[in-house]
Amino acid sequence: MRITITGGTGRIGQGLVAALEARGDDVTLLSRSAEHGVRWNPTAEPAPAEALAGRDAVINLAGENVAQRWSDDVKQRIRDSRVVGTRNLVAGIRALPDADRPRVLVSGSASGYYGPRPSSEPVTEADPPGSDFLARVCADWEAEAQSAEQLGPRVALIRTGVVLDRNGGALAKMLPFFRAGIGGPVAGGDQAMPWISSSDEIGLLIAALDGDDWSGPFNASAPSPVTNAEFSKALGRALRRPAIAPVPAFAIRLLYGEMASIVTTGVRMLPEAATARGYRFKHPSLDEALCETVG
Repeated sequence: MRITITGGTGRIGQGLVAALEARGDDVTLLSRSAEHGVRWNPTAEPAPAEALAGRDAVINLAGENVAQRWSDDVKQRIRDSRVVGTRNLVAGIRALPDADRPRVLVSGSASGYYGPRPSSEPVTEADPPGSDFLARVCADWEAEAQSAEQLGPRVALIRTGVVLDRNGGALAKMLPFFRAGIGGPVAGGDQAMPWISSSDEIGLLIAALDGDDWSGPFNASAPSPVTNAEFSKALGRALRRPAIAPVPAFAIRLLYGEMASIVTTGVRMLPEAATARGYRFKHPSLDEALCETVG
């Protein structure tokens, strides 16, 4: 396949590009830097025709890093990078003749779509969005991607949970504390934590790319969600370190401000749509996934 990817230089994007090229796909990157692919400023202009015309598919993973202290300016960048960026990506597709348009758009989203939920309340793709900042961003982000359906492409939306990657994201921030024996549950640890291994995240993206019946939203999380406290114990086991040092919610809020809600709240997200289409998780068990990732 001939595939164009936005966000291809990020953590997930790099692994996805490697997996696609390993199976023989022709991959083009859309990037702010011409050094990494075809140059494009996603918040300022439609995606360039030369990166889209004649491609079989587009995978849209671009977005400002959410894991930083939120000022008004940062929140605007988080929103614009996803909502305006996706709008401009679809505008680039719209500008092409029908015969030159890609037939598939796989677009990112996040577990934040559902907003904070009690850990006893499982959610599937049929559940409505939440109402907090990230939920509104995700809902608008998805709406921009789904507008491409009017132009012909099949659209799949990947609502990603916490990706287990020792080199980036939430896990990488936890590891120094847990390796030092001072890690433990955050804010009481009762909040749900929808996790997924990096290989399954990439596997789901590829399944959505290839599967003709993969349309609409898909929860990218393992079928065995856990609480933050359960995750902490499993990470301690994987590292053979104690994991009993609690981190109070006020300390997280003091450090990160409003962004702390990502850590102190959660959602018990289940991958109902993916499993219904036959996707088999490589790492359904948290202990196994963590041992392979950090053990």
